[in-house]
Amino acid sequence: MRRLFQRIFRFYYEGFRSMTVGRTLWVMILIKLTIMFLILRIFFFPNFLNSNFDSDAERSQYVLQELTRQGK
Repeated sequence: MRRLFQRIFRFYYEGFRSMTVGRTLWVMILIKLTIMFLILRIFFFPNFLNSNFDSDAERSQYVLQELTRQGK
């Protein structure tokens, strides 16, 4: 079993080590993910509950009302 994991690891290690164009693509993917999850989250997804309510009880009451509200 251990030998199988070593062979799998070596397979991927050698593959990534010998990449040229693939490295550039992975760098671009990582930059894109960083922008999506770190920068956009800060500007477009503020923490609504922390900014509008002072206590945990108020936050939980609001969430309960929103979850059980009929219609909308």
